[in-house]
Amino acid sequence: MSSVSKSKKLYHETVIKSLQEQFNYKSSMEVPRLVKICINQGVGAATQDKKVVDAALSEMTTITGQKAVPTKARNSISNFKLREGMTIGARVTLRRDRMFEFLDRLTVVALPRVRDFKGIPDKSFDGRGNYTFGITEQIIFPEIDIDKVNRISGMDITFVTTAKTDAEALALLKGLGLPFKNQNN
Repeated sequence: MSSVSKSKKLYHETVIKSLQEQFNYKSSMEVPRLVKICINQGVGAATQDKKVVDAALSEMTTITGQKAVPTKARNSISNFKLREGMTIGARVTLRRDRMFEFLDRLTVVALPRVRDFKGIPDKSFDGRGNYTFGITEQIIFPEIDIDKVNRISGMDITFVTTAKTDAEALALLKGLGLPFKNQNN
């Protein structure tokens, strides 16, 4: 059996108890949990160069440890030279153990490598307990070899939870170790 990730162990040992006390849940089954992490990378230059999408797919696969899926355009937009069905990005949905392993690497290794990092904003909740934030450079992940990167591109990371409110989701994600900005900064 593989080792249990730090985030998963933290969730089961401390986060459940603290959320149960904070929000007065009657049962531990009511406590919100992290369901999945979705990582999306849009590649605008894909209309001119097909190799950019291939590079994005391989980088995303390397970062997450799971095969990335290409995203296709739904509509044709002539001003952007975009045709319906063209590959314009990459996405990965992580669940269970891979999700917790990615969360560990994100919080412990990748985010601290961001220049002038003061924390991630706590304003990007959708009202239903899901949180999304963007990363401007994929090179913050140690799995990416900087010498082999042709183009710096960012990605969006979405945390999908079972929380009913944004306050519950914020408490859950803080408990899991996401470094949110201080309110007074």
